[in-house]
Order: sequence, then C-alpha cells, then structure tokens
Amino acid sequence: MIQKKYESDLLIGQKKSKNTIALFGEVLADIFPDRLVLGGAPYNVARHLQAFGQHPVLVTRTGNDSLRDEFITDMSRLGMDSSGVQCDQIYPTGQVIVHISEKSHQFEILPEQAYDHIHSGVAHLVTMKMHPDMVYFGTLAQRNVESRLALDIFLSDTKSPRFLDVNLRQPWYDKHIIRRSLLRANIVKINEEELRLIAGLLKLSGTGDRDYGLGLIEKFNLDCLLVTCGADGAWMISNDGTETRSTSPKLNGSLVDTVGAGDGFSAVCMLGILENWLPKVMLARANAFAAAICEIRGAVPQSRDFYLPILEDET
Repeated sequence: MIQKKYESDLLIGQKKSKNTIALFGEVLADIFPDRLVLGGAPYNVARHLQAFGQHPVLVTRTGNDSLRDEFITDMSRLGMDSSGVQCDQIYPTGQVIVHISEKSHQFEILPEQAYDHIHSGVAHLVTMKMHPDMVYFGTLAQRNVESRLALDIFLSDTKSPRFLDVNLRQPWYDKHIIRRSLLRANIVKINEEELRLIAGLLKLSGTGDRDYGLGLIEKFNLDCLLVTCGADGAWMISNDGTETRSTSPKLNGSLVDTVGAGDGFSAVCMLGILENWLPKVMLARANAFAAAICEIRGAVPQSRDFYLPILEDET
C-alpha cells in the first residue's frame, strides 16, 4: 500500500518536510563528439528531488575512472548524498555514445558497464541505514543478473512505496524484465507508447489505453498508474478506477528538446505523493515542470531558480 493517501491535501500550503528517497539504477554519461553530459534517469530524478529540498540517495555503481570523478564532483556541488555510489575496479562508468547525423541523433547504450554490476551486499548496508520514505527503480539497470539481484535485495529492505519508472530502451529489455518490474512496484509511471507495447507483450485484454491501464493495475496489484502523453499531457488511474487527466500547458518559449522531460515528471509526481497533493494538483504541476524542461537544453537546469514555481506553489 502507498504510505500516504492520494486524496488528502492536508499538507498543501504547509511547510514541506524533508523526505528520504532511495533510488536504484544507472548513472551514465552521454558522450557527444564535442562534450559529455552526465545523466541516467535515476540520476536526473535524484538531482530534481535534491533541488526540491528532499534527501535522495542514489544506489548505483561507477567505474574507477575520470567519469566517476565527474559524477562525485557534480553531486558534491549540488549537496547530494553520495554514500550509495559504489566503485568498480573492472567495469567503466556507464556511457552512451551519441551518433549525430543531419536528420537525427542515435544513442548507443554500451553493454557491460559498472551499473550492471551493483553489489547487493553494499546496497543492502546503505539501504538499511536510510529507512527511506519512498524507493525508485527503473528497467535499464536490470539487464544484468548481478544488478537484478541487488535490486531484489534493495526492494526487500524496505516496505516503503515503490515507484517504477518504465524506460524501455532497445535492445535492453524483454517480457521477463517488464513482468518482474511490475510485480515489485506500487506506483508505475509509463508513457503511452510503452503502455501499448506492454499490453501487447502481456496480452492484456481491452480496446484502449484505459482498459490496458486497468488491466495492469489488476494483474499486478498496483496502487496507481501514471501515463504520460507528450504534448497531450498525462493521466492517472488508481486501483479503484478513478481517472484524472491533465493537459500540458503552452510553452512560454520555444521547444528546445524533450530530453529528460519524463524524469522531471517523475520527480514532481514522487514529491506530490510524499506531500499528499491531490491528483489533479500533482498532474498539473508535473506537466508544467516537464514542459519547462522542454524549453532548455538537456535534462536538468543549471539554475536553482528553475525550481521556484514548484517550490513556491507549496508555500
């Protein structure tokens, strides 16, 4: 069960508490021909949560290399807790090679990276000290058996709500990874294309997205499903069948790129669940934040002022 009720808005307008959120998964660098960009969905979400005044602890693994130094320096600059960042002596810090052409960018997610080998024993020790209010995990870091085992132990260490952020990246997923992820989750965030893909893989009955969403909730005993629809906004359905929809606001500026918009959406939804926002409030704020991310280059803003609209809404 979710630790706090969605329908309660008792904390809106009151001072926000500082929650501990444990996040499991990849850190990686996008390697462009002329630069590198630190990222990975769990790291992006953690950086947002830190800016929102929360206490994220990322359980991950890097290589013993210069990219690790970049990550640790960045986390230190942001005031983030790096106690969950393991160091591997064999495998490198995660990398994605970006191939640029005139028409598009192609992203090559390299195999056998340090985040594929997260140590379960070390993850257990870190998680047991945290007592997190919520845990977060995704799908990419489950492509290797060692990290899958570490994730199982990570999740078994806490009874807190489990937020699954589905990020299906070819060729690094299969039906087994999808099923085991859904079985371990309470709250699932997914985009509409992934929802339809999973409905096909799992042979869910129904004729539309709502049917597929209810099918996932029933089949995997979920508390709620959050579905993003790009420029068309997002919707949420809970286990009693209640549906909430929110349209995306018009952009204040021009669309720069959509990289990281989903990670921003997830971070705001996690904050909303922890702070007991009403569903319609949560979706509206998450959509507004994701739209703002689309107006900047990259997944994470450089200025803390970017977060002020969300922070001011809570006061």
